[in-house]
Amino acid sequence: MANMISMLSVMAQALTDVDAPSSTTTAVLTRTSEVSNTATLANMVGGLIVVLALIFVLAYIVKRLKLVPSNGGVIKSLAVTPIGQREKVVLIEVNGQQYLLGVTSQQISLIDKLDTQVDVQTSSFASRLKQAKEQQ
Repeated sequence: MANMISMLSVMAQALTDVDAPSSTTTAVLTRTSEVSNTATLANMVGGLIVVLALIFVLAYIVKRLKLVPSNGGVIKSLAVTPIGQREKVVLIEVNGQQYLLGVTSQQISLIDKLDTQVDVQTSSFASRLKQAKEQQ
């Protein structure tokens, strides 16, 4: 009978401990919450860095490959043909007059002032993609 009473008192004590968490349980929960918040913050900052790096890389690629045409200027570059590693021939148009230039890393030389207009066909990305699909 004494064993049963002590057993009931232990069970009653256990039930009261579940309802009111102890200070160690609260400390563990708080520490776990802080670690979770820190991990979430680090995850967000890491994702932000990756997105910003991706934006800069794509902007560099677009600038390097000249994927965005510039139509607003007075001088229009109509065609560029590389001849060597740093040498190229450029066809430009200024006020309706076309010029053929030789461009090196040291200088730019006028090759010819064209009397007859050269018609350069410009195509959009969609038409280039369509041509590439047809060639395959």
